[in-house]
Amino acid sequence: MDKRPPKSNQYLQTKVLTASPEQLQLMLYDGAIRFCEQARAAIEAKKIEESFTLLTKAEKIMLELIHGLRDEVAPEICTNMRRLYLFCYERLVQANVKKTIPMVDEALRVLREIRETWVQVMEKIASERAAELPAPPTRESAAEDTEQLTGAMLSVEG
Repeated sequence: MDKRPPKSNQYLQTKVLTASPEQLQLMLYDGAIRFCEQARAAIEAKKIEESFTLLTKAEKIMLELIHGLRDEVAPEICTNMRRLYLFCYERLVQANVKKTIPMVDEALRVLREIRETWVQVMEKIASERAAELPAPPTRESAAEDTEQLTGAMLSVEG
């Protein structure tokens, strides 16, 4: 019997294990949004058990986001993010209890805004990292380096 996880799970596992912290954060937002959207559809279709399962998954992601905040790094930002995450979490719990779409929609609205902001942060981080990298050598600088190396070898050997 094959004990390996299905291909889709292997792909997800590889994606998670090779993702940067910024990408992992984005994946959490995407997952929470996806589960909320699916739960919303399940509530509309009167699929109570399915909506419960999906909202519970979204709630767990919100708790993971809350517990992942590092107050020692940026206390004020963490306080504000915790408030947003708790707002979403509370709305999802209420939606799960009452099976109401407006509560899901409120959480979705906030989650989509957080995700959009996070994408902008990721773009800024990427551009800052790119600016820190040394510029690739030009043909002229590579030729100069080669000439200096060749001259140094000749003087040592000669």
